[in-house]
Amino acid sequence: MIPSSIVGLSSGALYFGSLETDPLKPIFGFDPFMVYGFLTLGCLGAGALAGPTIGGALWRFTHRNQVDLIDEKEKEFLSRIAKNRVDVSLQTATAPVPDYYGERIGSLHQYRQWLRDQNKYRRKVVLPEKEE
Repeated sequence: MIPSSIVGLSSGALYFGSLETDPLKPIFGFDPFMVYGFLTLGCLGAGALAGPTIGGALWRFTHRNQVDLIDEKEKEFLSRIAKNRVDVSLQTATAPVPDYYGERIGSLHQYRQWLRDQNKYRRKVVLPEKEE
């Protein structure tokens, strides 16, 4: 992300810095130097947005032999998430399903905690405690 941001910033600065500018002729009613400055920052943002896409494509190209293994493990993991999560029809407005997609899982410990949370919610909703 940072290298592509630097490339975007430098290419924007080179392009907009080389344009011949008349300071007395506004662009959309603004000072041309301000407009070119904001457009240069826009090039920085475009570089930052393009960076992860380019980096991911380069990584997948350079690690072609490992990509299939990683994709297979990710597919297996996502199928486990889909199999073990609570049925969404059981949720209520006051008690939503905790982390339905498993977005906060980053380690084996967090996965096990997610499983415990799902089972706890399932037991709470399906088998409510009887009030006496």
